Formats: sequence, C-alpha cells, structure tokens
Amino acid sequence: MTNPPLPAQAFPGPPLLQAVGLGRSYHVPRGTAGRGERVALAPTDLVMHDGESLGIVGESGSGKSTLVRLLTALDAPSSGRVDFHGQTIVSAEGSVRKQIRGKTLNWFRKHTGVVFQDPYASLDPRMSVGRIIAEPLIGLGLSENRRARVHEVLVQVGLPAEFADRYPHQLSGGQRQRVAIARAIVHRPTLLVGDEPLSALDVTVRAQILELLVSLREELGLSLILVSHDLGVVQELCENVAVMHAGSIVEHGPTARVFAAPEHPYTARLLSSALPLPDA
Repeated sequence: MTNPPLPAQAFPGPPLLQAVGLGRSYHVPRGTAGRGERVALAPTDLVMHDGESLGIVGESGSGKSTLVRLLTALDAPSSGRVDFHGQTIVSAEGSVRKQIRGKTLNWFRKHTGVVFQDPYASLDPRMSVGRIIAEPLIGLGLSENRRARVHEVLVQVGLPAEFADRYPHQLSGGQRQRVAIARAIVHRPTLLVGDEPLSALDVTVRAQILELLVSLREELGLSLILVSHDLGVVQELCENVAVMHAGSIVEHGPTARVFAAPEHPYTARLLSSALPLPDA
C-alpha cells in the first residue's frame, strides 16, 4: 500500500518534485539475526510544489533520512521513481537508471542544494572555506567568476568575505554550518534540502541559523525540504509536514492543522512527547 500524496491546494500547477511508489529495502545477509530484507521505506507517493516548504518529522529510524536520500538521488530506490519538473531523476528500473545518468542528473544537481547534519563532518578539513564553497561551481562546470561568487555568498550567510581563506578548524560550529549553507546555495538552486541541519548546534546558534534559513528562503524564493526531530523548527519554517513512522508516512498536511489536531495516534504521541510548541 502506498502513502497518498500531500495535498496541493495551496500550491497550484505541476509538481516540482514527485515520488511515485518510492521504496527502499536492504538485504540482510545469511547468518544475521532477522536475515532477509529490511524495509527502510515502504512504497511512498509524495508531491511537492514550487515554493512549498515541507517538513519531515519522526523518531530516529522512522525513514526520514532514507526518504530524503532517495528524493535527492543520493541513493537508488528498490521500487518507484523520483521526478523533478516532470523529468525522471532516479528510478528502480536498471535501464531507466542508466538512461537518466549524466546530463539529466547534472541538471537536477544544478537545481538542488543539500545541507547535512554535522558541520564538522561535512566539510573537508584539508580545503579552504573558499574551495569548499566553490565545489558545486567546479563540479557542475559553471564558468562564472568563482572567487567573486564565493565572496558574495559568504556575505549572504553572514560571514566576512575574507573567511574564504580560512580552514574549517578555525571556525566555530555555527560558522561551519553557515559555510555548509553557503556551499548549498552558491550555484543558485531552486530547492534547498536540510537533513537535520540544526541538531548538532547549541541552542543559541540554532536560533541564529534558523533565522538565516528563514531569511534566505524569502530572499531567494527557495522551495524547502527540512528533516528535523525539532517540531518547533518545522513549525517555524514549513507550511506542510509529513510525519513518518516505521518507514511510512502516517500523516501529512498543513503544519498548523496537523500540529493542532493530529489524526494519527503516532502523531499525537510524537507531539505529546515534545516540548510545548509556541503559538504559530
């Protein structure tokens, strides 16, 4: 049974991103307890529209990161496919997978930026900040003045342009995550994806990075997918939310409605176990 797509009433027009029967299973070798197949994500349908911000929430092991890795073509699905602006980006069928590599996947990468959870692990300590931020420009073959663009985007995320000559070990955790965000937006994507981008930061820095994400989304007109266990962050950033449990989306819809009147028992338990949410 597939999960129904998110409602699209507030975002008319063709989908920006669409998952159709998207699933992921892993083979468990013989001699291992529970051998066979482990389902990380049950076949799932999901629709996201241009300009939308979607939060994905759930406890550890619920399938959040698996879903995001598939949506961003960082992993291959066991079933289903992902379409971006109507073009198939990744598919479980081998022949299709081969066909969509190369130009189509490169085109998709130009439109997406990803920020990972740990700013310490996601930055290469051997590279300067400028080289780290310029990576997407180099990898995608974009020919603009890279140094000027790196300086521009550093200022955009609240860091001095001269930070381009520093190295990750010279930066605080919050500064490193600002560098990671700069790298994610340097090539001017239309979709920003954050996989727990605030969870490794202390409370004060988290609030600053949250404010930065809000301002960047407004300034750049970004669509946003945000994976987070922090329901307050999702309430602040996302119009829609998908609640995941045991590899399935169990509830989805407008964030205000889902948080105020959850329909699924798991959503109600998740909300009751969280700290009280501020008024929207």
